[in-house]
Amino acid sequence: MAINDFRPTKEATTFYPPQRVLMGPGPSDTHARVLAAMARPTLGHLDPVFSGMMEELKDLLRYSFQTKNMMTFSVSGPGSVGMEMCFVNMIVPGDKVVVCNNGVFGPRMVENVERHGGTAVVVNDDWGKQVDPQKVEDALKQNPDAKILAFVHAETSTGALSDAKTLCEIARRHDCMTIVDTVTSLGGSPIYVDEWGIDAIYSGSQKCLSCPPGLSPVSFSERVTDLVKNRKEKVHSWFMDLNQLLGYWGGSSARTYHHTAPTNALYALHESLVMLAEEGLEQSWARHERNYQALKAGFATMGINYLVDAECRLPQLNSVFIPEGIDEKEVRRKLLDEYSLEIGAGLGAFAGKVWRFGLMGTSSRVENVLFCLTSLETVLSEMGVKVERGTAAAAAHQNYAANPVPTSFTK
Repeated sequence: MAINDFRPTKEATTFYPPQRVLMGPGPSDTHARVLAAMARPTLGHLDPVFSGMMEELKDLLRYSFQTKNMMTFSVSGPGSVGMEMCFVNMIVPGDKVVVCNNGVFGPRMVENVERHGGTAVVVNDDWGKQVDPQKVEDALKQNPDAKILAFVHAETSTGALSDAKTLCEIARRHDCMTIVDTVTSLGGSPIYVDEWGIDAIYSGSQKCLSCPPGLSPVSFSERVTDLVKNRKEKVHSWFMDLNQLLGYWGGSSARTYHHTAPTNALYALHESLVMLAEEGLEQSWARHERNYQALKAGFATMGINYLVDAECRLPQLNSVFIPEGIDEKEVRRKLLDEYSLEIGAGLGAFAGKVWRFGLMGTSSRVENVLFCLTSLETVLSEMGVKVERGTAAAAAHQNYAANPVPTSFTK
């Protein structure tokens, strides 16, 4: 065959994506400063200037996670890679792991446990509910040989926020280590790694950090690094072996080659973390909460109700029931095509029953809340839902006026 026989059947040209307002479950809008950071000159991944930036990035992540852990860095891969890094390093065949399941991501943890030779003891809670601490306590009492407790802090599939502090306290009482998924919560909800005693934690760059997808911030306690150093068998992944990565991310003066890091992507994460530090962690948490309260006020005028109980509801991920008799796919299509506004569909048992509205990172802005409410109100009205045009945005404005920008965050 000739060389040109392998050309694409459709001529490829430069790709120019449309400008969207991203208010689904992720990714969130990327700030212009972060996009600009990615366009800066590429450096070699062992360049001393780049190494200096890596050290700053680690310090910024320690601030975001509220930890002093030495092994705090970014994995080259999405949150799923961060998840697997935790499990593959901490589990040896035969280990028993208690896994909490209250949404899409618990079963993925179970898969990781089983693929690495462990035994999963699953604690089930209904989708839309937080992890029940008493069920975890009972499971650990019934399985005194359990080595690890794994749970999702902020369940993206429903918007449920579990009590990580209490769950970690229970784990410590039973001499269990913890693995915690904070993909949707980092930067948007309080996380205190050292205070809560979290052993292994992972997140994603594309949610409340508003960085493009593809990086996974992680942090490991000294207890985990000691465990990995003293393993009698090799970690079942060369790329994710913490022993290998210690030489690259560990901070020694002689940084050793492990893999070619995604330099420009790390520029972006560095910039997003700089912006988070400039705003202040508590101010970011408060901003997400304030915008959620205004969005909720607007939804109430349209008779739209929440899936998750208020006491365990994520401010940055709002799952709401779809009004009866509405073609929910058509609503999402019209929002995307006519307003360039992306929202998320329901998953699993809630597919076709709920929408998921994200208020994460740069997407969590007053103008986005008002635009979203006005657009949704207009589309629903055009599709025959009885709503009073203009009331949703007015309710949000009133909520903002009654809740001025806070200067601090109360735990």
